Amino acid sequence: QVHLEESGGGLVQAGGSLRLSCAASDSTFTRYIMGWFRQPPGKEREFVAAIGWAGSPTLSADSVKGRFIISRDNAKNTMYLQLNSLKPEDTAVYYCASRLSTRLGTWRSEGTYDYWGQGTQVTVSG
Repeated sequence: QVHLEESGGGLVQAGGSLRLSCAASDSTFTRYIMGWFRQPPGKEREFVAAIGWAGSPTLSADSVKGRFIISRDNAKNTMYLQLNSLKPEDTAVYYCASRLSTRLGTWRSEGTYDYWGQGTQVTVSG
């Protein structure tokens, strides 16, 4: 069982930045592909970004390309999401998730992830 805990959410003005963190309890962190998903108010959860076990490759949704940067520090069992040039439509609960790197299936599908955090709220005021 892997415990994931997000932090770093908050209220920010449009154009601002935030850095989200996802700390994992498992010392075998390097076995996992890590991903970020988000759920805007009244909408379904959607893929944001994912990162391979060694820090590459990375994959991002078109809506965040050029603005959000995913990274990880395996020595700290932590993944990050740098959110830049935030827009009101980025308002959502952001979740981190993990899946074994050997598991098949697209990184974009939440159904292929095994463990989830509780989420952290990001609110962007316009």
